[in-house]
Amino acid sequence: MPIQRHRTWGSPLLALTVSILSACAPSTPTSQTSPAASTDTAATSTNLKVVATSSVLCDLTKTVAANTINLTCLVKAGTDPHVYEPTPEDRKAIEDAQLVLYSGYDFEPSLIKLIQASSNPATKVAVGEAAVPKPLMGEHDHGHAEGEEHAEGEEPDPHIWHDAENGIQMVKVIQDNLAKAAPANADLYAKNAQALTAQLTQVDGWIKSQIATIPPNSRKLITTHDALGYYSAAYGIPVEGALQGISTEEKPTAARVKELTEGIKADRVPTIFAEVSANPKLIETVAKEANVKLSDQKLFADGLGEAGSEGETYPKMLVANTRAIVEGLGGQYSAFQPK
Repeated sequence: MPIQRHRTWGSPLLALTVSILSACAPSTPTSQTSPAASTDTAATSTNLKVVATSSVLCDLTKTVAANTINLTCLVKAGTDPHVYEPTPEDRKAIEDAQLVLYSGYDFEPSLIKLIQASSNPATKVAVGEAAVPKPLMGEHDHGHAEGEEHAEGEEPDPHIWHDAENGIQMVKVIQDNLAKAAPANADLYAKNAQALTAQLTQVDGWIKSQIATIPPNSRKLITTHDALGYYSAAYGIPVEGALQGISTEEKPTAARVKELTEGIKADRVPTIFAEVSANPKLIETVAKEANVKLSDQKLFADGLGEAGSEGETYPKMLVANTRAIVEGLGGQYSAFQPK
């Protein structure tokens, strides 16, 4: 059963901010910016053909499977899956795959439609839904009039990986499905999954210790869109507001931007955060109007960073986001040291 999350501002004026937030979508990715690429060239042509939609799924799958699969990653790192439009290459990759892994909970809506419409009999797994069957509920505004009931606009929040414990469950789902598809490699998958789980367990504990260094009255997250609900719930740092709901498909009104700005002023939020895959213009405007600092460290909200960035792998992404939040909100950051 989905778990509903409620957020309120310290100021009554902003009590409905999160429930009416909608999205400010960046330009829609095209085949030029997001090809169906990232196939593991180290694997052989006889290996299992696997398709994964998001950068997080791709990274976890590569770590568990190593070079035993031919992996095709559909959504490029740094690209917004909410508004991604599939290419002909994506369609072919899905039709040719022997295992398809996607996030689910409407995270990558266009790709989900393509996957579900495919005639390919291969196993298709909504990893996020299997890993977290009781998701948080977030707001996805569908154009309700002001004052109108918004309950019907609540949808499962797909950003489950921002809680490292959920990431561990994703690893388990991926391991199980790889083992079913290629049982000869089951022992290897179990070994790699165990190592990754141990690392994520360490990261989880480290994040909790880092967030604890932020002064309690500064633990207030303001982001471009409502993607950090699981991070908030797991690590005890309230999401006080966002310009967008759980998706980035709609634009917020001027009135909602004003509400958010006034709420930031009223609650004396020290720093707000932009995101790697979202258009920063509106959050920059809010920061200017509210006279609040905009962190120069963007959050990896909808996936991983590009190769060579601080968020290039799933564990590194969790660490990078935590560093940005801790430093931005006045905590005492200390680097993650794996044991």
